[in-house]
Amino acid sequence: MDERMPTLASTTDLFQLLGEPTRVRLLSLLAEKELTVGDLAAITELGQSRVSQHLGKLREAGMIVDRKVGPATYYSLNERTMPAGAGRLWTTLRGEVHDAILEKDRQRRETLLRARAKEGWPDAVAGQMERYYSPGRTWESLARGLIGLVTPESIGDVLDAGAGDGTIAQLLAPRARSVTLVDKREKMVVAALERLRRAPNVTARVADLHHLPFADGSFDTVLCFNALVEVDEPAVVLQNLHRVLRPGGRLALTVLDAHDHADVAAAFKHVHLGFSPAALARLLKQVRFTVEQCEITSQEKRQPRFRVVTAFALKPGNHR
Repeated sequence: MDERMPTLASTTDLFQLLGEPTRVRLLSLLAEKELTVGDLAAITELGQSRVSQHLGKLREAGMIVDRKVGPATYYSLNERTMPAGAGRLWTTLRGEVHDAILEKDRQRRETLLRARAKEGWPDAVAGQMERYYSPGRTWESLARGLIGLVTPESIGDVLDAGAGDGTIAQLLAPRARSVTLVDKREKMVVAALERLRRAPNVTARVADLHHLPFADGSFDTVLCFNALVEVDEPAVVLQNLHRVLRPGGRLALTVLDAHDHADVAAAFKHVHLGFSPAALARLLKQVRFTVEQCEITSQEKRQPRFRVVTAFALKPGNHR
């Protein structure tokens, strides 16, 4: 333990840090057991983002440490190298503070851990599985499993508009009749062609989404994932995507929900600060798409916790 005498400033900061009841609750739980953010959120019945914020402050102060196990992060009390002032204050708090909330937290922690030991991991986290890591249970494995349900007849000829380096096309190529990638950045197209060099049904072109170099009705399915915030005229791009679809063809689109983080948008060269579901639905209808779904479908765990809008739309008419 660092035995240097704490300064007035560091002591004041420490009192402010532990003046937040939630941090005292987290420290009390971590003093006895190593736990994940998901564990702590379930035990305290607080939002995972709120728990993560408090853990970050405790870690910065040297009061807790973390370790990685696969994609999961486990937190515990920093008993070996906690700053001396923090250690003494925590020892005093731990010995003197007795509260019904802390006791209820301990009970929920022990219930969770007993269930996990007795019934196994799935039963212990039933109803909140999305908060926890388990080996092999990743979004990539889920996507690859679900892609197996797709058939060439169901998606036909696919246009991946704003395809980047071809990660999505790599998933779809074995299940589609053909996949055409378009991106305005030549470096991305070169990388995509290298990634998909063994896929005989894949082609890629450098092109602007405002001016797609394809005849009307060339594709059965159009994907536009995370590209709409980068274009100057979203309505023109959507009109082009509508044009190159065959009657009865479908558009799948994802985009950031409307936000006010201009600094992040600028760093990633986004022209627009996202689109709300209502605004995106209006754009789709303006260019004569029939909107089947347009809603927020996910939210990122890390700050600033961007939300993602997913839309599925149909070009009216008889398919093929």
